Amino acid sequence: MPYTYRDPSSRAPSVPQNACATHSSGQTYQQLKLECQQKGTLFEDCDFLANDSSLFYNEKPPIPFVWKRPGFWQYNEWLDVVIDDRLPTFKDRLVFLHSADLNEFWSALLEKAYAKLNGSYEALKGGSSIEAMEDFTGGVGETFEVKTAPKNFYELLQRALKRSSLVGCSIDITNAAESEARTTTGLIKGHAYSVTGIDEVNYRGQTVRLIRVRNPWGQVEWNGAWSDNSSEWDSLSPSEKQQLHHTALDDGEFWMKFEDFLSNFEKVEICNLTPDALEDNAAHKWEVSIHQGSWVRGATAGGCRNFIETFWTNPQFKLQLTEKDEGQDECTFVAALMQKNRRKLRKLGAALLSIGYAIYESPDKDEHLTKDFFRYHASRAKSKSYINLREVSDRFELPPGDYIIVPTTYEPQQEADFCLRVFSEKKVVTKLISFIQLQDMEISAEELEYILNAVLEKSKCQHGHSTSTSTGEWPHSSGNEKLEFNEFKLFWDKLKKWISLYLHFDADQSGTMSSHELRLALKAAGFQLNNYLLQLIVLRYSDDQQQIEFDDFLNCLIRLENASRVFKALCVENKDFINLHINEVTKAKHCQ
Repeated sequence: MPYTYRDPSSRAPSVPQNACATHSSGQTYQQLKLECQQKGTLFEDCDFLANDSSLFYNEKPPIPFVWKRPGFWQYNEWLDVVIDDRLPTFKDRLVFLHSADLNEFWSALLEKAYAKLNGSYEALKGGSSIEAMEDFTGGVGETFEVKTAPKNFYELLQRALKRSSLVGCSIDITNAAESEARTTTGLIKGHAYSVTGIDEVNYRGQTVRLIRVRNPWGQVEWNGAWSDNSSEWDSLSPSEKQQLHHTALDDGEFWMKFEDFLSNFEKVEICNLTPDALEDNAAHKWEVSIHQGSWVRGATAGGCRNFIETFWTNPQFKLQLTEKDEGQDECTFVAALMQKNRRKLRKLGAALLSIGYAIYESPDKDEHLTKDFFRYHASRAKSKSYINLREVSDRFELPPGDYIIVPTTYEPQQEADFCLRVFSEKKVVTKLISFIQLQDMEISAEELEYILNAVLEKSKCQHGHSTSTSTGEWPHSSGNEKLEFNEFKLFWDKLKKWISLYLHFDADQSGTMSSHELRLALKAAGFQLNNYLLQLIVLRYSDDQQQIEFDDFLNCLIRLENASRVFKALCVENKDFINLHINEVTKAKHCQ
């Protein structure tokens, strides 16, 4: 049977209705399951074969694996990850993730779905617990160093748990020998604990803040104050103990004083869940705004503020904070910037880029900010540092107002897709700021190049190459190398048609068009050309393999459009040819 992973936690959505099918057949989990049931066969996944390529992309298997049968959210969209139930084993034992019960396989199947999503089992090496929490829930993560945690850390954790956030904590290690080492207080170093509760009690006339922690082993607990069998519990009434769900079982879960928590644990990770990952009756939910974007070489990959000449070309998002937090003068929000697909692209040599963002107070005009603005204005807030993590996130408290978030790579001209998410306690409004400044109703060559690269990158025409097209090659009435807005609209209508033609006649979807496909595309675009002209065009625009890339195709059409316009302007007798004197040639050049 096919298996699909969805978070087994009750907090996860039962069946995300908008999950995208990821199987190459285009069939959903339910369709594949029904097909297997009707045929009476077990599912075999042609997308993720039971062979060495699904285990490693850069290594040879250290042992001979035998695949046997036992007898997800990514980048802001829920995915159905369909797998079969064949698992890699050695000497009849599962090689990778396995449960203590050798007849229990859900964890191994979950791992296989995650490995398929990322390309291989090897691609799962490294990372962090917060990354896994995000992938299994769709949430956004925050990491706090306890020594530098904010003063209101207790209240922050309290609000997080009220919103059903996943909270983890750990004790750092300084060397490999300390991994899983047990301290005298019963805590394990280098071990991922979860925080399951937070509360206050009246103890001997004083308010004591408590926090509940769980060891995922299901045993080995804290043995200090407020541990399961400590004397502090004797001072509480049965109803108070019941309120805290106190038990004296060796089940891995224990309470401790919050001050002891701060002095023993060194790192806390919070995964804030999106509303679609919570039950409908959840009392507290985050407000979430999400934007997808890309850094494209030569267009929107401007690098950090150190590179002032290009920094302004990065995507810019307007953030409007309108409602203060309850009882506060500021607005709390978490901004998280995630670079997409880097783990899957490891096999192609792609590494994590150093990413970050800066937040500026927005001027009154609703427009893409220029180089001069950033030259003379400092950021109001920013991510802690540029770092090569999958996601960079930070919590901010700012007064109500309008702000601009600029997500960037550290170095300019580095290409990647990204997802920017803003989690806020109150409703906020975010939107992408258009690069075009319509106040002057003109589009410069620089603006046109930005638009082309940003839009065409999404149309699958560029295949990693930036487009370079000058507005001077398109007919315009102004004398300043700019298109007036009505001229741009005409160009844009033509461009949409040409994109459609290019995608249609690129029959093998190679990302380039052959000289034969070009003939058909030019005819469909309305240009009836003789063989001589076609030969000249192929010589001018094709490479050594007679292939034409999209930007060459686009420039070819623009020049043909110009030539056709000039011919019509000079042809007075509606003939198929014209004779030009030398001064008329000059006139024709001026028309272009």
